[in-house]
Amino acid sequence: MGAKASRRAIILSLLSLTLQSVDRLQAQTAEDFYSSHSLTLLIPSSTGGINDLAGRVVAEHLGRFIPGHPKIVPENSSNASGAVLANRIYNDAPRDGSTIAIIERAVPQLAVQGHPDVRFDPLKMNWLGSLSSYENDAFMLAINVKNPVKTIADLKSGTTLIRLGAMGPGITNLTFAILSKQLLGLNVDVIGGYSGAAPIFAAMQRVDVDGQVIGLGSLKGSQRSLWENRQVRPLVQFARRTRLPELADVPTGRELLTNTKDLALLEFAEQPFFMALPFVAPPGVPADRLKVLREAFM
Repeated sequence: MGAKASRRAIILSLLSLTLQSVDRLQAQTAEDFYSSHSLTLLIPSSTGGINDLAGRVVAEHLGRFIPGHPKIVPENSSNASGAVLANRIYNDAPRDGSTIAIIERAVPQLAVQGHPDVRFDPLKMNWLGSLSSYENDAFMLAINVKNPVKTIADLKSGTTLIRLGAMGPGITNLTFAILSKQLLGLNVDVIGGYSGAAPIFAAMQRVDVDGQVIGLGSLKGSQRSLWENRQVRPLVQFARRTRLPELADVPTGRELLTNTKDLALLEFAEQPFFMALPFVAPPGVPADRLKVLREAFM
């Protein structure tokens, strides 16, 4: 056999092997894939906050409902909150169905607002679902009970200042800490850069900060003793059209506004709470694997 014929034979053999591999991949069912692959669940915060708790609940149980029953490995990233993790799941994560994420609920709004750090299209994300309707929850500005501030009126007087710990852009506790200052006119100082609610609670215990904006459900889930022992005092509740019955004596942010433009801005800011705790997969996941992920999540 001449050199030219030999090269031709090698090329044909390689092409045949490639086509066989493609055929095997196409024939592989979602169950085949998940029986031989683990699944990574990315979490955009350090341990202890609501996203961590929600992510770990899903990681504990989701595999039972996926054909092939893959092991699900939660992966915390304390420096990947906000747009960073959304960019990662959208651009860098494998698109074979082996990686999903819980993302911060306000992150899609960053894309709507044209935030310069956004490198994803929320309409092209593969949304799996949410763990909460937020119907029985509220987002509270809560402070240490020993703080001399007793009501929201104390913070509107301008004579008393409180410090609110917060995380980064695209995270609702920072957004609502800023809105408390700029929209409601409260005398607060916002200290950002924390990696999660748990480190802020630790800072509250050291009195490095006086409080934070946090969900009631998150507080009960991660710091139940603080709530049950009345160690925190809620001053205002957000993400509510009406007061949560459990917080009947705490005004809503909407009650404190009379200007229609201010009210519209607050309502826009509260929209992410209808997403509550959203889980996503990257674009391009094979349709059959995406289908089983969504069905398993439900």
